[in-house]
Amino acid sequence: MPDATFDRSDFREAMARMGAAVNIITTQGPEGAVGMTVSAACSVTDTPATMLVCINRSSRCHEIFKEAGIICVNVLTHEHEELSPIFAGAGNLPMPERFSHGKWISLATGAPVLENAAASLDCVVSQSVDVGTHTVFFCEVRAVHLGQSSSGLVYQGRAYHPILRKLD
Repeated sequence: MPDATFDRSDFREAMARMGAAVNIITTQGPEGAVGMTVSAACSVTDTPATMLVCINRSSRCHEIFKEAGIICVNVLTHEHEELSPIFAGAGNLPMPERFSHGKWISLATGAPVLENAAASLDCVVSQSVDVGTHTVFFCEVRAVHLGQSSSGLVYQGRAYHPILRKLD
């Protein structure tokens, strides 16, 4: 098959036009709680319940997640629009300070769970595959926490967009 003939910037622009749920993934590393904002997370199958999470290998958190072998996917609501940039690195806050925002609990694996997330999926990494610049983690769900809000937060067009549930 011939090599792709499009410009990489066109691919990045196309991906910016694809809306994606905003999540904070967390783990428990040797130095304590670690978290980062990702949009590359989705379900794979419900038997066994499995999530897919992609992390850039150049991220300073990558090796911590890989070595810990546990990942909690915290699905953000519209109320977390200010929390997401903190875990994306805005202000370059140290991890303990990032976790001072929001209320955090733990479930089966001990990874931090955002108590008021729309949903939190506490997982054990079952396998990982390196693809290009990223590692794709396949994560078997061990526990689920459902928050009070079913609203969502989407990142599309390089901006956040709240997804609000209409009340009947």
